[in-house]
Parts: sequence; C-alpha cells; structure tokens
Amino acid sequence: MISQTDLSGNLALDVKGMGALRASAKANDPAALKTAATQFEAMFINMMLKSMRDATPSDGLMDSGQGKMFTSMLDQQTSQNLAKRGTGLADMLIRQLSLAGAAAPLAIGSDPGAPNPAAALAAAFDAAKLEPGASATDAAPSKAASNQAPHVRAFQQKMGADAEEASRASGIPAKFMLGQAALESGWGKHEIKGRDGAASHNLFGMKAGPGWTGKVAEAVTTEYVNGVPQTRVEKFRAYASYSDSFKDYAKLLTNNPRYGKVLASAGDACSFARGLQRAGYASDPHYATKLSRIITHSLVG
Repeated sequence: MISQTDLSGNLALDVKGMGALRASAKANDPAALKTAATQFEAMFINMMLKSMRDATPSDGLMDSGQGKMFTSMLDQQTSQNLAKRGTGLADMLIRQLSLAGAAAPLAIGSDPGAPNPAAALAAAFDAAKLEPGASATDAAPSKAASNQAPHVRAFQQKMGADAEEASRASGIPAKFMLGQAALESGWGKHEIKGRDGAASHNLFGMKAGPGWTGKVAEAVTTEYVNGVPQTRVEKFRAYASYSDSFKDYAKLLTNNPRYGKVLASAGDACSFARGLQRAGYASDPHYATKLSRIITHSLVG
C-alpha cells in the first residue's frame, strides 16, 4: 500500500517530493488529485510572474545577479501562497478531470484500466520531465537536449552540478558560466595543463597574477593587442577541482567592482557577454559574439 504524501507545505516549484506524488496519483490516491492540481496552479502563477518580469525593462538596484536570485525566490513563495489560497485554476482542473473520470472509483485497488484524474496530472508531470530535485522553470526541454552535439551534452552534464553550486552562491546564471567555461576550454578539450601534463581544472582562463598564492600552470595563449593576435606564454591558476574553478570565477565577478555592470545584466545572455568584453575579461574582439552564441544556441536549460 502506498501512503499519502503531503506536499502542501513544500515550496511550489521545489519538486523534491514529486516522485511520491506521481506514485500516489498513479495508485488512484484521491488526495493526490488536489495536491497535484495545486502544484500546477502554483507553477502557472510562477510562469506568469516570470513572463511579466521578463517584459519589464531591467534598470534598477534589484537587477543585479543577487537581486534577480532573491526576486526569483520571492516569486516562488508568492506562487505558493496564492495557490494555497486558490485562484480557481486548481478547482477547475479537479472538476474537469473528475468529470472525465466520474465512472471510475478513486480508490486504491480500482480497475487499472478505468479513467483516473489523479493519474492524468501525474502523467503530465512525467511529460514535463519534472524529476525529484528539479525545478519546473529550469527543466531542460527534452527536444532541445536531444538536438545537442554529443560533446556539448557531455560537457553540460559533467560541469552542470558545479555550475549550479556556484550560481546559488553568486546569483550568476549557471548557463552563463557553463557557456564561458565551454568557450575558454574548448568544451573541455583544450583545458590548460601543467608541464607534467596534470590538469589545471582551469575552465575560465584565469591568470595567476601577483596576488595568486595557489598552484600555477604555464601555457601558450593568444592575446589581442590593438586587434592584432600575439602568441605568449602566460601563467594560469591551477585548482584541485572543477568546482574550485567555478567558485573562483564567481568570486572574481562578484567581488571585483570592475564587473559590477556585468552582474547587473545577468538576466540577458547578450548583455552579459558584451559586459564581460567591455570590462576587459578577454582581448578577443569577437569574444562577446562567441559567448552569447554558445549560451543561446548550444546549451539547454
């Protein structure tokens, strides 16, 4: 027997308990229909809030990377509170689905071939790829993922968790960091290595300046001087892990005033890329174009 899972107290878009909800719904648990419908109502409200914010010009104190992160959290909480009070959408879903399955008793052990309103919503969650621990607004479109080149998909899967961790701490979108890591490291194929061939785990081309006290890896790099490429040997930072590389990059952008305007435009890939180039992150005159193309056309999420 599958016990009922109470998701009423969970954050509307935090679907850590969604696996249990799907299981109870598919087992004809009648309480699961109300819970699933409320979750759908919260998701709909959150998407509506997000669309409204995306349509609003970004020019204010709350448009920094950290501001956007807290705004997103506020929207999620607002969605949950409104769904709990009810806007009518959940009740409408319940009425429509209950009419469709009126002939079927909503009890455990009922005819598995009969219509099941709760299972209908559970199947919709399955179709949306809302696995436990995922976010409704961040779920990657399965069609887009299937169209990715194998090396792109492998890079995103390998580095995704580290990027998400750095994003939570800094407010910089994980997708933007993944795009820059891909550009700087050639999708991980041209990672900087030490003289002994050891990996530096340096995904962002971070150089070892006078203030750097960690390990160093020397490598040949191309720098543009007045638009003319020049080959040089430079010292780069070496890390113990890729996670440390993401954290150090995020720390640079959030702590250095030079990148303040970059974080303020962290809601738009093209603005973010142009901001990095204007701030002097890279000397390549086409850096912003390359980075925005990777973020918007190669990565999913």
